[in-house]
Amino acid sequence: MSTGVGMECERCQCHSKDKNTAILYTLLSQNLHPGRARQRCLCHQRRTVRLRTPHVTCQAASDVLVKTISFMKNLPSFYLLPKEDQLLLLDSCWVPLFLLGLVQEMVTFEVMEAPAPSMLKKILLSGQSKGQEPERTQPTLAAVQRLQCCLNTFWSLDLSPKEYAYLKGAILFNPDIPGLRVSLYIESLQREAQRALQEVVQPLHPDDQGRFSHILLVASSLKSIPPTLITDLFFRPVIGDADIAELLVEMLYEAPGLCVPC
Repeated sequence: MSTGVGMECERCQCHSKDKNTAILYTLLSQNLHPGRARQRCLCHQRRTVRLRTPHVTCQAASDVLVKTISFMKNLPSFYLLPKEDQLLLLDSCWVPLFLLGLVQEMVTFEVMEAPAPSMLKKILLSGQSKGQEPERTQPTLAAVQRLQCCLNTFWSLDLSPKEYAYLKGAILFNPDIPGLRVSLYIESLQREAQRALQEVVQPLHPDDQGRFSHILLVASSLKSIPPTLITDLFFRPVIGDADIAELLVEMLYEAPGLCVPC
């Protein structure tokens, strides 16, 4: 997987040799964000990216998401849970399960720099923002690089199909989510999945005693990836302003065949 853009941060406008440009940039920034002129440079945060081939990548991502929800729907132990707990688990776990699906399906993608919004347009519209929809966010290069690092680490583990299956169960049945009605039962399901994973790992890798713990540690890193990044990068080009959480609930409870619109 390649980002398609350079890893080095481009030269900051704040330190440009063109002093007039730097002064103008400072004045415009003060106009847009009063009180923030003294903050540190945010050039790296402003550097946004988008998929290089959104049609191909979004289709692949949609297929993985459908398989992710199908995995949950086909677990009897999941459907025996109270609906409130099902919804909490869905909301909390869909991102790491989806990312695990990307790894298992070997979905790769490239990104390119997104066009920078016009500063003049921002200024002209700054006084008209009330009552309007907020401007759609774009993923940052730094966030995509963190995502890429997590996926690359998982690819390096070269998990077997059984390892994937039991790891998904261990991720799904997370008893630490606030508000669960049967957290103790969910904890027992997680322990069962972890025990099954360990029983699979040991005979496959007898010389790697730390593999089981390493898999769980790497899996925990998936929880650090925010849902907004996954939604904006893989699904916003397809679903527009629709609420991804509502679509996930529909996919979980509606008739078979429902999927993310393409």
